[in-house]
Amino acid sequence: MERTKFYRYVGNHEQVYGVRRVILDEGNARGVALYQVTTAGGLEFDILADSGLDIGHLRYKGVNISYTTKNGYDSPSRFLPVPGFFGRYFPGGMLFTCGLLSAGPENTDTKDGGFQPLHGRIHGQGARGLFGYVEGENIVVGGELTETEQGGCNFSLRRKYTVPVWGSELLIEDEITNLTPSPFEYMMLYHMNFGWPMLSERAVLELPEKRKVTPRTPYAEQGLAKQCEFCEPINNEEEQVFFNEMESEAYARLKNPELGITAEVSWSLDTLPILAQWKNMTSGDYVLGLEPSSCYIMGRERERKEGRLMTLEPFGSVKNCVRLKLY
Repeated sequence: MERTKFYRYVGNHEQVYGVRRVILDEGNARGVALYQVTTAGGLEFDILADSGLDIGHLRYKGVNISYTTKNGYDSPSRFLPVPGFFGRYFPGGMLFTCGLLSAGPENTDTKDGGFQPLHGRIHGQGARGLFGYVEGENIVVGGELTETEQGGCNFSLRRKYTVPVWGSELLIEDEITNLTPSPFEYMMLYHMNFGWPMLSERAVLELPEKRKVTPRTPYAEQGLAKQCEFCEPINNEEEQVFFNEMESEAYARLKNPELGITAEVSWSLDTLPILAQWKNMTSGDYVLGLEPSSCYIMGRERERKEGRLMTLEPFGSVKNCVRLKLY
């Protein structure tokens, strides 16, 4: 709607769309800063300023789309990158960024970096240079994250969200820079998590036909024929993970005909050549992860041995783009 017409109907755009910074004040999430984004197209979500600039809860037209673990929101002060802690902290959320040194299981990198926690450390970093405002026809939110180590890496991750005020989509643009005079290997995984009711036994996943699929485990291989189908929650069900290498198209569509909603994820295939698919049908932890990635997510040292780690040259940068669209 044209601005001159819009302001005949309303006196304040926050009646229809906007962005607001809030601080949570109870429980384990006490002190957490987040940006609440609302669009006129029915999209509502939280951007967690102190936790990797990731996305927490996300709803579309009042329907929950994202997955929340038993842990829920947690203060970054409680983030401990030590063995065995991940399951007690992982909040889920619509987006949980993994990296930048490692993604995947806990591992020890004998070349550099030493011990690497499950899915890395970047989600536990608070952002600086934060901004969140309405600019013309878009809501814009972002800031800068860093991952550093004395005598080791010095990564900068500049993240910008662009959200059309009249739409129901969001674009994530990341620029990762190696701020050292030496080449440095990196890993990057966009852990996007879908939960009930968007995910249910009535939902179906659409992926490009031209792709190579590699199951992570023998049990995942048993479920390959039903990779894109889902069932009701099953007690103590083992998770399945599939690695999808797309040939030319980079999209994944989760459709729920009962709700009449489609969630479409697309990404920059040149920088994120793998889509990891996490299918977890177990009761109480019922989730589908659609995860654009720079490599297979088997840990830093194994990925290096198998020739899948990407390298940033001295003071070099790489740009990733991920889009989520609801309709």
